[in-house]
Amino acid sequence: MNAETVYPAPGVRTGWFDWLRRELAPFPGRAEATVRIVVTIVLVVVISMALRVPEALVSGYMVIFATKENKVVSARIGFLLFLGVTIGIAISLLMYRYTLDFPERRIPAMALVLFFCFYFARVFVIGPLAFAVGFVIAATQSIAELMPTAEDLVQELLWLWLAIAYPVVLVVVVNEFLLKAQPKNIKGEAFGSADAIRPDKARKRLLVEDAFTNPAHVHYALKVTLAAMLCYIFYTAVDWAGIHTAFITCCFISLESLGATRHKGALRLAGCLVGGLLGFLSILFLIPHMESIVSLVLLVASVSFLAGWVAMGSERIAYAGLQIALAFFMCVMPSFEQDVDLTKIRDRLVGIILGIVVTTLVYRYVWPERAEIQQATTI
Repeated sequence: MNAETVYPAPGVRTGWFDWLRRELAPFPGRAEATVRIVVTIVLVVVISMALRVPEALVSGYMVIFATKENKVVSARIGFLLFLGVTIGIAISLLMYRYTLDFPERRIPAMALVLFFCFYFARVFVIGPLAFAVGFVIAATQSIAELMPTAEDLVQELLWLWLAIAYPVVLVVVVNEFLLKAQPKNIKGEAFGSADAIRPDKARKRLLVEDAFTNPAHVHYALKVTLAAMLCYIFYTAVDWAGIHTAFITCCFISLESLGATRHKGALRLAGCLVGGLLGFLSILFLIPHMESIVSLVLLVASVSFLAGWVAMGSERIAYAGLQIALAFFMCVMPSFEQDVDLTKIRDRLVGIILGIVVTTLVYRYVWPERAEIQQATTI
């Protein structure tokens, strides 16, 4: 998603309802892409529950995150995600060897990793790879306080690698068998779009031309790092680990301009509210009566269709679809047993709101950047 992306808000004349109806209207390729998402998520639920693979909610989210408008783009994004998470977890394990019992080392290391990952995500031609590696390292370094022992920490990181890696492989396989034709780009410029990873003539360089001369690249990386680390230090200081989504929110909604960041933050919050509400209602009325995995599969498939339909729309609403899925999965797939702890929903919402507020304030007062700035990275 780049700085040139325009998000036209619905005008007074048309109204929000008409705008939303147009955004949710079917078009060629949207239904097929949504079906692919639902089929893959159903496979993920069955495999994760049958083999007791932890972090099923992450696995389900990765399906929507990796599924793109055609199988070529999906395969390339899948490869980048697989490579990024593998490199990121390997480096994180190496870093823990020197930082596990030394917060005074680990916190500066997290900040450095965030800075460099977002700097290279902006100037590197394959920006999503730099973003994936850096974000995985920073995010995994931020969970040290949640693990009782070093052994538990290592197991958590290895399970996380598996929870991300195998859904990506499933996405590629399902796309290969369920996608016969190559439809036109149905989502426009999004994370991992074809333009972001296609080796055409305009993208023979490894770095953008002004990688080391344009201070805006450094300013951007510093702003993201500042917002994320402020959130991390806050929820660590008040001992409220449940709002760690603030750290993740700062990383994922940060774009090149304040306007684009606000828009993405609004989509994240709206999607989380919808997904959290659906998860809350499911916990309240449906899950207590479920007795088999079939019931869970039908429930997850229904909401996944809604989330996938939104995610396969235009950039004006696509990100909300990912958040609907993530919030809902966090409610209904936190473990292998029924879980009715509603504090997870509350904490996630608080974390998202905190991340949006902190990021907006940083972008507003620290080197504010106009949307006209040119750059070639997608995140």
